[in-house]
Amino acid sequence: MFRSDMMDYQIARHNMVENQVRTNKVTDPLVVAAMEEVPRELFLPQDRRGIAYVDEDIPVGDGRFAMEPMIIARLMQSAEIATTDVALVIGAGYGYSSALLSRIAETVVAVESNAAMTASAEKTFQDNSIDNVIVVEGDLAAGYAKQSPYNVVLFDGAVAEVPAAILDQLSEGGRLVAVVRAAGKVGVARLYERENGVVGYRDLFDANIPYLPGFEPAKSFVF
Repeated sequence: MFRSDMMDYQIARHNMVENQVRTNKVTDPLVVAAMEEVPRELFLPQDRRGIAYVDEDIPVGDGRFAMEPMIIARLMQSAEIATTDVALVIGAGYGYSSALLSRIAETVVAVESNAAMTASAEKTFQDNSIDNVIVVEGDLAAGYAKQSPYNVVLFDGAVAEVPAAILDQLSEGGRLVAVVRAAGKVGVARLYERENGVVGYRDLFDANIPYLPGFEPAKSFVF
């Protein structure tokens, strides 16, 4: 499915799974298999591929970061993704998290506002015969209501709050996972669920990752 010439990348990917993912309470076999199978280096700019498997967020330009693999894995596990699910990724970037979800979910809609990243992600999916991901260029805060409702929604970066417009796109029984960071506070991974038409949430674990551009806290004015 994937083409990656470098055996060194395969070894680094396996080490990432063993040392970053499994050691951080990720036990879901579908999530572990996805992390083992998807070459992260293919979803990064060329000059960042050599650090594809470090255990930190990788800057990829335009104020964007590729989220730390362990955080993605724990968010995916918390979402309890099923093979029949339709998933939405907000802030898909170069497409890594969308590729991971595509290994489990039936369909993934990847929304990205940066035209160059959108084009790159789409080309990588095509080059590697990933045909269950739909890449959409558009306003991240709007989500993609056209394909809703979604069983799973994942934010690929921290947010000060989850927009109501995106919560509205959750199906009954749907799960949304995001790292929510209040101004000056440590971020917390949060699981939102829709039950009987009402969305509630619970906090999962601390996760201090960078904000998605446009989702930072509103600036307060000091008089």
